[in-house]
Amino acid sequence: MAGGIGSRFWPLSTVDRPKQFIDILGIGKTLLQLTFERFNRLMPAENIFVVTSENYKEIVMVQLPLLKESQVLLEPIRRNTAPCIAYATYKILSICPTAKIVVSPSDHLILKEDHFLKEIEKGLQFVEDQDVLLTLGIQPSRPETGYGYIQVNEKIDFSGFDNLYKVKTFTEKPDRAMAQVFVDTGEFYWNSGIFLWSVSAIRNALEKYLPDVNSLFENGRKLINTADECFFINKTYSECPNISVDYGIMEKADNVYVLTADFGWSDLGTWGSLYENHPLDKKGNAVAGNKIFLYETEGCIINMPQDKITVIQGLNDYIVVESQKTLLICKKSDEQQIRQFVADVMLAEEKKN
Repeated sequence: MAGGIGSRFWPLSTVDRPKQFIDILGIGKTLLQLTFERFNRLMPAENIFVVTSENYKEIVMVQLPLLKESQVLLEPIRRNTAPCIAYATYKILSICPTAKIVVSPSDHLILKEDHFLKEIEKGLQFVEDQDVLLTLGIQPSRPETGYGYIQVNEKIDFSGFDNLYKVKTFTEKPDRAMAQVFVDTGEFYWNSGIFLWSVSAIRNALEKYLPDVNSLFENGRKLINTADECFFINKTYSECPNISVDYGIMEKADNVYVLTADFGWSDLGTWGSLYENHPLDKKGNAVAGNKIFLYETEGCIINMPQDKITVIQGLNDYIVVESQKTLLICKKSDEQQIRQFVADVMLAEEKKN
């Protein structure tokens, strides 16, 4: 899934070029490229599909040259993850009705890739011949308020698995006090947003819990992989509700399971999460840029153009980012306000034009 706009990483991430298409880690590869390479270790390139906005088609084709155009599924408008997953499901159904599917965001960080891929392989074994929906839950390392949580029920005995549980509840992003309670109980795991299931299992779930969405795709399934697919998808998306797969299916279904693990995961959803996964200097600053001079500055995130001479004195725990003629300076503790900053800037630009 590569259709998000990454507004919390503004101004580095913009509507024209969101964070999944940016080398946000400074390693020479974008998050989308890292995600593709990760799964390409497990499956051939022809088995990988990218669902994204039609506005990002050319970016995807340039960054992932191994893909054919038919593997890039284009959404005409954003409708959240349920329609996105429904589209990919019916696309895969038309090619391989017995397929097993891994659904993954394109902008997550996985530090322990070997361990991650082993868990994916285990998960694919579990979903192969069963009508089940499986997600990956991450062992929490702190009371994080930016993630959703999964509460586990009883442990499931399956082929010697020691980390497979029935899901009891899903909880959206809690406040800090509740997040601390979740961590203290030992029953809660971070919701990674990575799912595994068979084509038949997710179709059954769509039909049961999101019948309106399912019928839209079911009624036109014969048009998938034909010259009329684009017209069909454009019409279908105009009629689809804006709904997440978590809310529409996972929170309601009674056949949901979770594999719990710790493979160095972060959804890189905020500047703060990037800070936690970025090399720091002696003063605890995460710095990207070749000409940055810091004085009495600690605990900051600083991301500047490579040729920009930047001098900063006396800042503590701030975010300083410049990109595309836009400069952001805000407290790290207030980064949740960035979405509002973006909205205010866009409104001001609209009024000006």
